[in-house]
Amino acid sequence: MRVLRRTLGTLLVLGAAVSCATSPGGDARPGDERPAVLAPYEQLLPAPASARAEGPGYAVGAGTVIRTGAGGGEEVRRVGELLAQQLRGPSGLPLPVVDGDGDGIRLRLDPAAEGVGAEGYRLESGPGGATLTARTPAGLFHAGQTLRQLMPVAGPGTVPGGEITDAPRFAYRGAMLDIARHHFTAEQVKRYVDQLAQYKVNTLHLHLTDDQGWRIAIDSWPRLAEYGGGSEVGGGPGGYWTKDQYRDLVAYAAQRYVDVVPEIDMPGHVNAAQASYAELNCDGKARERYTGIKVGFSSLCVGKERTYEFLDEVLGELAELTPGRYLHIGGDEALSTPAADYAAFMDRAQQIVGRHGKTVVAWHQLATARPAPGAVLQYWGHDRTAATEKAAVATAAKAGHPLILSPADRLYLDMKYDLTTKPGLAWAGFVPVRRAYDWNPGTYLAAAGVPQSAVLGVEAPLWTETIATRTDLEFMAFPRVLGLAELGWSPGPRNWTEYRQRVAAQGPRLDAQDIAYYRAPDVPWP
Repeated sequence: MRVLRRTLGTLLVLGAAVSCATSPGGDARPGDERPAVLAPYEQLLPAPASARAEGPGYAVGAGTVIRTGAGGGEEVRRVGELLAQQLRGPSGLPLPVVDGDGDGIRLRLDPAAEGVGAEGYRLESGPGGATLTARTPAGLFHAGQTLRQLMPVAGPGTVPGGEITDAPRFAYRGAMLDIARHHFTAEQVKRYVDQLAQYKVNTLHLHLTDDQGWRIAIDSWPRLAEYGGGSEVGGGPGGYWTKDQYRDLVAYAAQRYVDVVPEIDMPGHVNAAQASYAELNCDGKARERYTGIKVGFSSLCVGKERTYEFLDEVLGELAELTPGRYLHIGGDEALSTPAADYAAFMDRAQQIVGRHGKTVVAWHQLATARPAPGAVLQYWGHDRTAATEKAAVATAAKAGHPLILSPADRLYLDMKYDLTTKPGLAWAGFVPVRRAYDWNPGTYLAAAGVPQSAVLGVEAPLWTETIATRTDLEFMAFPRVLGLAELGWSPGPRNWTEYRQRVAAQGPRLDAQDIAYYRAPDVPWP
């Protein structure tokens, strides 16, 4: 019997064979190590809370059906249909979705299921079938993503015998995509949603506006998209999403249990808006469109009442389009807004978000002003961030403000892997795969006084000053976003030696999905 058990945060892997090629002097060379021969339960990423491999498994073949159970409901049926769609291509099997009990892949809702929480699941496999049990449809979806990893990359196969009981560490497991610096289409973003959801990432934060472009149509201010959307870094044509395209993306993500958090950055990062409407400038003169990458030069006019009418109408339309609980209002790098004006502006902006029934998310600079009750702060500092800035964040956390951790020198996916990486930036330093993975979000800001209980979760932002294509996006995101997924889901602690073998085991799956990932030299790829 092969047993995997994560107990008190330690993953014990019994029976995995590890071998490596060595240099003439006997030292392993990066890129020369052979991947360990891992059993399917040992390959799972993110690592489950508890897994036991035992006995014969369930052979998935031409007669296999996916059963949503009697009385499973419309949403469970939809989860089953999506799982069938995800399995049909790789397996080549028909996999019809049916109601009722019997052999097959069984989806079962059980509100009393123990040890799984709102998003977790239990997966049991034996000769008669594979049973996926969860309290919620979201848990069933996550169970299905684990089942996908237990199946071969191509062709029919066997779900190995055993049992997994699993639940996430953090409620918020996010990735951010900046579509303002370079425009990405809704269809391109849907592809990223699929890639994230299969690793149990449950939030997509969209940076919709910045100095270089405005990417969402607003009926009450049509020139924001029509004119402000017509530029991007480097002078390209830009573009924007219609409301229907945004709604469709939000619905597509929701079907994969990914919440969309839209961001309208303010009071800085607003040149695209100020180029579109002269009245948003204190001097009443429209700005030129901007295609560079500098930050901190733009600011809304804090003293104009028209500014707040603008915010109310823009945020109101966006709130109506977004069923999730959060609206992100930026708030970083407002270098052209005096501190007192910044605090006054953020007071008004937060009130407007609340009036539209949403919870504020803002970058951690909001901690230097007056965060509204319940406001969530997103920390993007790094090892060189000033102690006073960290102290302000700690004060807000102790006052009850949840934190999303996005340290730039750990989780910024636009940072170069190393000196040779193209594209990417390096102002926060290089972020190789190990650095992105090998840290503990719960204790990351403990020295500054932030309690673990304040950490809502983690998010990996991908800014696009140098990212212009799908290939660029995937190259910078993968495999580092796999570390984000595990940081958010798995209880820890981190074991780099074991993790890098599991990343290597994902290589064939990434290849099969045509994901243009970076073949990091410290991962023993097949």
